[in-house]
Amino acid sequence: MSETIWAGTEERGAERARPASPALTPSVLPSLLSVGLAGLDALVIAGASYLAYLIWLQTDPYAEWQPYAVATLLGTVLTLNAFGWLRLYDLKLLARLGPSLLRLLGGCGAVAGAILALSYFSKTSGDYSRAWAGLWFVIAVAGLVVLRASLVALARRGRLDDALSRRVVIVGEAAHAEQLIRQLELDSKRLVRVVRIFSGGPDTLDLDGLERCLCESEVDTVVMAIPWVEEDWALDTFARLYQYPVEVLLCPRGIGLSLTRPRVRYLGEVPMFTLADRPLSGWRYLAKAVEDRMLASLILLLIAPLLAIIAVLIKLDSPGPVLFRQKRYGFNNRLIEVWKFRTMHHAMTDHNAEQLTQRNDPRITRLGRVLRAYSLDELPQFLNVLRGDMSIVGPRPHAVSAKAGGLLYQQAVRQYAARHRVKPGITGWAQINGWRGETETVKQIRRRVQHDIAYIEDWSLWLDLKIIFMTIFVGFSGKNAF
Repeated sequence: MSETIWAGTEERGAERARPASPALTPSVLPSLLSVGLAGLDALVIAGASYLAYLIWLQTDPYAEWQPYAVATLLGTVLTLNAFGWLRLYDLKLLARLGPSLLRLLGGCGAVAGAILALSYFSKTSGDYSRAWAGLWFVIAVAGLVVLRASLVALARRGRLDDALSRRVVIVGEAAHAEQLIRQLELDSKRLVRVVRIFSGGPDTLDLDGLERCLCESEVDTVVMAIPWVEEDWALDTFARLYQYPVEVLLCPRGIGLSLTRPRVRYLGEVPMFTLADRPLSGWRYLAKAVEDRMLASLILLLIAPLLAIIAVLIKLDSPGPVLFRQKRYGFNNRLIEVWKFRTMHHAMTDHNAEQLTQRNDPRITRLGRVLRAYSLDELPQFLNVLRGDMSIVGPRPHAVSAKAGGLLYQQAVRQYAARHRVKPGITGWAQINGWRGETETVKQIRRRVQHDIAYIEDWSLWLDLKIIFMTIFVGFSGKNAF
């Protein structure tokens, strides 16, 4: 890292002297902004209800306002709770309009469904105007979308950077501090601002200067960039920092920057680093299973005529079975049998994928080219989903002998097997981002695996729905589909 960056961070630390009347710290501001955003949401929801009442019911002599006020209060409370559960008041989402709106629409739909179910079972649905309810929903959703879009635009212009960013001091080895700053600049999206660096070793670190900085400057967090083996150094430094009202974090060299999402948990009474969680456990596993079974059943009912037509066309196009069965890696690296429509001449089929399919591959039949171009050969895999071998969304299953750059996939990518921590899918995050088709180079399979692991770590029902939606419109065909 250049000397100018180091000098700039120290100058920023020197310039930010603590005022006589302490400013509101970022640790408080995000909470206040979240509460303010929830308040604005409540005003929009209640205002939409009142506006719908004025438009539709003001002239109705039989419309009493009290039941509508109760419904408005219930809808507002449920919506705010749903938004909180969906992390819509996490201010990090302010810079990401797409995910914010997707969660917002999902939350509004869930609340509307809950209110309808409640009114039905309580036999109070007849007490309210359906036109008012529909108008309330439309106005409220439109208002909430406009509010979120305005806040995202404000955040992207940098108006909220100072209010939301955490002011950080880094303490420890110079080389590790440089590496840490590069990582923060890459990942933090302006939510972290390094204001001072104190570099040195156990005997050279200026702890007195560090303490003066904490007394004189606005600092939220001190990061100790100290190696694991320097236990005495770390404990001595922490003892000096503990007396100040700042957050103290330990980022050990090497593994501290290599962990994707480390957190501390207790096993008994012993604190430990969590290096990896079990994916899709508890309610997440149940939600994923319900999603797969329900959608697969519905889709198979809808496409049953298409499946029958394709089966007949395959029999007419070339001799051989309709389905092609191939052993592939599934959940926990177990072998599963994946079903596809046969797209190759029967005598040329390659059950172990010793030779990956290439553009203009002579083994592919005339009909097979059409089926592959639009991914119609994958449709029988909805039966795999019903059997429990696969999911609708997940890392695509690969054949056991598939290679990239002359290497088996598991030889080319160290973390290849990590993609098998969940069930394989018919479509996935890698596929909708263009990483499908041939894998001529190691880089191609590495990028696929990176996307697969990112999907596993970021999984949510909303992400699955987004992938399904994008697959329908952009994922069934493309330049890499052949």
